[in-house]
Amino acid sequence: MSLAVSLRRALLVLLSGAIFILTVLYWNQGVIKTQAYSEAQLRPHNHRDRYHFSIPVEKSWTYKCENDRCVRTSYRKNAANTKRVSFISCSMTCGDINIWPHPTTKSLISAHTLRFSVEDVQLRMDSPHREVAKQLKVAFDWFVKDLRQIQRLDYAAHTAESAAASAFVSESTSRHEPAETPPAASLFSSTFGLHRAGDLDSLQVKLSVHDSSELNFNLDNNESYHLSTTFEHRRLVVHITAHSFFGARHGLSTLQQLIWYDDEDRLLHTYASSLISDVPKFRYRGLMLDTSRHFFSVEAIKRTIAAMGLSKLNRFHWHITDAQSFPYVSRYYPELAEHGAYSESETYSDQDVKEIVEFAKIYGVQVLLELDAPAHAGNGWDWGPKRGLGELSLCINQQPWSFYCGEPPCGQLNPKNNHTYLILQRLYEEFLQLTGPTDIFHLGGDEVNLDCWAQYFNDTDLRGLWCDFMLQSNARLKLANGNVAPRHVVVWSSALTNTKCLPNSQFVVQVWGGSTWQENYDLLDNGYNVIFSHVDAWYLDCGFGSWRATGEAACSPYRTWQNVYKHRPWERLRLDKKRRKQVLGGEACMWTEQVDENQLDNRLWPRAAALAERLWSDPNDDHDFDIVSPEVFRRFSIFRNRLVELGIKAEALFPKYCSQNPGECI
Repeated sequence: MSLAVSLRRALLVLLSGAIFILTVLYWNQGVIKTQAYSEAQLRPHNHRDRYHFSIPVEKSWTYKCENDRCVRTSYRKNAANTKRVSFISCSMTCGDINIWPHPTTKSLISAHTLRFSVEDVQLRMDSPHREVAKQLKVAFDWFVKDLRQIQRLDYAAHTAESAAASAFVSESTSRHEPAETPPAASLFSSTFGLHRAGDLDSLQVKLSVHDSSELNFNLDNNESYHLSTTFEHRRLVVHITAHSFFGARHGLSTLQQLIWYDDEDRLLHTYASSLISDVPKFRYRGLMLDTSRHFFSVEAIKRTIAAMGLSKLNRFHWHITDAQSFPYVSRYYPELAEHGAYSESETYSDQDVKEIVEFAKIYGVQVLLELDAPAHAGNGWDWGPKRGLGELSLCINQQPWSFYCGEPPCGQLNPKNNHTYLILQRLYEEFLQLTGPTDIFHLGGDEVNLDCWAQYFNDTDLRGLWCDFMLQSNARLKLANGNVAPRHVVVWSSALTNTKCLPNSQFVVQVWGGSTWQENYDLLDNGYNVIFSHVDAWYLDCGFGSWRATGEAACSPYRTWQNVYKHRPWERLRLDKKRRKQVLGGEACMWTEQVDENQLDNRLWPRAAALAERLWSDPNDDHDFDIVSPEVFRRFSIFRNRLVELGIKAEALFPKYCSQNPGECI
């Protein structure tokens, strides 16, 4: 009797299980949807979404490609059930490839596109170098995190270290990493012979780096990469090959721009076939941020660096101290921040700096810390006498300030106090420990005021005194670097840099003056390598009016993105082949007298990206001054939207009507 009851119960359980499975299959109508697709479908798309998403859904318009231009027409769902074509899907399949900066060597894409979800994305690693594979895995996790945001998923709980979307399959010759278990949805689909939503069961990103194990930044890093795709049996393989980690990282940035979110089917799209070969024209592609005149949080700096990575800028020049404040908390000399920071909360610990440096490496960006000296050293340096170290800095807060410095408050390091040089050596040592081995270091040297020193050393050759200071600082830098002199030492241009006392075999001059000034020719003729940061083109803080009652306080006019993009100093100066080799690259500068964290994004972006293409691709341009082609406008507008999609509050380029109707406004 009890046996019969047990059998009946077992049969009921089996029958209930079968009914449940059939019900699931019926309601899914033969499709197993991934977690990402389900999240996107279940999220209510009501009026609140336009506040939640930075790029609103535009259900009333559809687009059609005509003569390499997307044409907007009104859309009403009809009986024929014609599918609406979103603006981004039209833009990505109409005309030239939509990548910023434009690839330099080769770029081919197919018209056929594929739909997928971020949950389909997997990583296959092919590298014998353990540390390179490890760093690329971290970079890939952040790439997936960005895709989750692009697909408008809630990824807040998914850290880069635990991104559930990535399956890691190692093809490394040393097999350092085991294959990860595929998502449950994949197993379920395989078991029942069913397909995921979209056109793909998997999008595998294969990263191949064989030639170099280098992870330290230097100006000789090979940043080239090759990207190709193969598609068969619902599987897309994106193969990125590079000589180094840095090239592979740029390949991921390009791949991210080959993917877009279609708000009609709420899935990601990409091309069925792509072929790209790419290498930068200039080695140094920089962005400088001044964090002394205003303090910027770690998150704001990391956000800036992420945008740099997407646009392939590779040097974050961190002007971390100045006369206004000294926010860095030194391990050796905490008095500098105690006397110089705006507040206890507006400081950077060594851990803060290390966090930013490690984050930047994920995006292929090197952090260069600059302690400006001897000028621009006021607040923070006034404690020397209390410690028995004498006057470390002179002219601190002296009035009238216009006699002794470029802007208030004044302060200039004491060139005849040995304690000053010891403090610099220790600070250099800290900076090098935080940023890692490097072949380039910035010593500052900006806007030295000889009248300040003349009050104390009127019987001295003041120009020679500046030379002695810079050479002594360089000697201390060598000691701080384990008695190894960095290959390149950068200083700002000034009337003093043409004294020829600094060896041109090591010193690089960052030229901030006007692009037509004679100093450009003089420095090149004197054999110096240069980094261009011309004030009339690449100073992004200019054009916002005067911030003080007396003196020249503004560099007008505003530098538009067209100004930034069109500036080709090597062409404007008509440099011959020999002198062009002395141009390491360029850098956009953001001085922050009138910029704080509230304006940072839209002051930098997308204008800094205009510099990125100039330095990566340096495309030929036959248009008149400040006129860019419609094709450049179109690509730049799409890239600006990508920045906004990732949470960067980039400045608008034109009315939204113009972006919805490409070619009509330009």
